[in-house]
Amino acid sequence: MYQRSVFKVGASLLVASLALSACGSRNSSTSSPSSGGKTAVIGIMAPLSGNLSALGLGIQHSVELAVSQANAANAIPGWTLKVEPKDDQGVPDVGKNAATAFAGEPNVAGVVGNLNSSVSQSTQPVLSSAKIVQVSPANTNPSLTQGAKYATAPVRTYPTYFRTCTTDAIQGPFAAQYLFTTAGIKKVATINDKKTYGQGLVAAFTQEFKKLGGIITDAETINPDESNFQAVIGKVKPTSPDAVYYGGEYPQAGPLSQQMKAAGLNVPLMGGDGIYDPKYVVLAGTTANGDLATSVGAPTDSLAAGKKFLADYAAAGYKEPAAAYGAYSYDAANAIINALKVSLKNATDVASVRQATIDALGKVNFAGVTGPVAFDQFGDTTSRVLTVYKVESLKWAPVQTKAFK
Repeated sequence: MYQRSVFKVGASLLVASLALSACGSRNSSTSSPSSGGKTAVIGIMAPLSGNLSALGLGIQHSVELAVSQANAANAIPGWTLKVEPKDDQGVPDVGKNAATAFAGEPNVAGVVGNLNSSVSQSTQPVLSSAKIVQVSPANTNPSLTQGAKYATAPVRTYPTYFRTCTTDAIQGPFAAQYLFTTAGIKKVATINDKKTYGQGLVAAFTQEFKKLGGIITDAETINPDESNFQAVIGKVKPTSPDAVYYGGEYPQAGPLSQQMKAAGLNVPLMGGDGIYDPKYVVLAGTTANGDLATSVGAPTDSLAAGKKFLADYAAAGYKEPAAAYGAYSYDAANAIINALKVSLKNATDVASVRQATIDALGKVNFAGVTGPVAFDQFGDTTSRVLTVYKVESLKWAPVQTKAFK
């Protein structure tokens, strides 16, 4: 995903840390049992408070599960792995502070995060300067791995940055192909929230939809803090679209869908992984049935390894669910752990082998709970599998899973 800077935050990192300690369901700074006398830290940066905390806490606990299992299996003899979460609140400046703190800790071997593409734009250079690997389970903006000119002249800017989810350069066209070819929808209006994630997603969707022969009846934007959408609905409705494609996240998408239907614009709203969350349905209300979303990968519970992950997660007793990015966070943590098995094997400390960790992470290849986990030359996942979900009986249900071509 994602740019999701929802709050204006003036709080210090200390306050964020205190907020974190109150929202987790267990003491995340400890990992059990110990597997050795030396300690390596796997950090987490995610929104652990606020209206995106359900996703952030799912990320946190999934990493905790991977680390706990690795320690129990003595995955890296002589070393104990420790989880250190920091609340980035979905805000770039807060994320940058978290990354700066990690960069100053010699035992930090890698970081899982961020959830938001806009936050990662702030954290990438900080972690890269310290040679600390970063694996995002949720960032989907293509520029994070391939630079601003990713479509014409891709360049990898930060060799420390990787991700286990696919990008909007794939997700947007995947949605366009589904609407045009499978659903038979030929006219679509687009709306985005002016953020990195939403703008990029709509741009990729629009290009493919037009290429297929579809018509964009209107292209509108809303402000990130907007809650009354009557003005934009009033512009879109007269163009008579058969669907509305939205670039943004569920806190705004849900009310937008509800207000669309109330105003007589009774067409499906479709979005990306930013709206694929149970809270979207709650916010959209009883008229959400028929709305659509794409999300990365196959449904976790459709894969044998995914089912085991969910069972292990439930058995661990976490209060919050794994949510949309739990499985990708678990795979992200295990990608770092697999790299550390190589780099820490004969090491006496973490900091001196950070380049070796970067090199090893680029070569990981294992069967994850989301499918095969490996990275290309840009640090992007080699998996191009996505799923279309539809709200049926007020619940998200998968309707199509396939590899994008």
